[in-house]
Amino acid sequence: MDREKLLAAVREQVTEHRYQHTLGVMETAIALARKYGVNEKKAETAAILHDYCKFWPEEKMRKIIKRTPHIEKDLLDYDKELWHAPVGAEVVKQTLGIQDEKILNAIRYHTSGREKMKKLEKVVCLADYIEPNRIFPGVEEIRQLAENDIDAALIKAFGNTITFLVNRGKKVYPLTVMARNSLLAEQKNVQEELK
Repeated sequence: MDREKLLAAVREQVTEHRYQHTLGVMETAIALARKYGVNEKKAETAAILHDYCKFWPEEKMRKIIKRTPHIEKDLLDYDKELWHAPVGAEVVKQTLGIQDEKILNAIRYHTSGREKMKKLEKVVCLADYIEPNRIFPGVEEIRQLAENDIDAALIKAFGNTITFLVNRGKKVYPLTVMARNSLLAEQKNVQEELK
């Protein structure tokens, strides 16, 4: 499916504000993919589709989570803001024919991250966090980190997310903690190899 058809499909599912966000994520993902040697077309596709189910009714997403074997059921015990990512991956696979597992994983993990993230997953996750329409404390620092080190930018982004949730008395989804820890371990291994 080409870019225009994907964008048209997304536009039917989201608000105008979220559509503008999607365009920002798409452009940012393409730029990050170019910078970090990731397939730009896959980054573009995953970025366009990352919020496909963002505005679906809670009950509709709950049903998909419950009936899909490979979506962890404990997801239902955490913030509903996480649900649209794995649900979206499942829905675009079934309804839009997206079969590339790398693209689907980039959609699936763009909110939570996961251990040993692949480069495409990192690109889409970070693009979602730093696209130009995002305005919140700390985003500029992460944009600057993204210029030279995608892992450092994601470590900071996940750290900010965890702090935000803790400060509001919310539960932190384990994959997010695992993603940050995994990135820290990768960074440490690289530093030790350089010694």
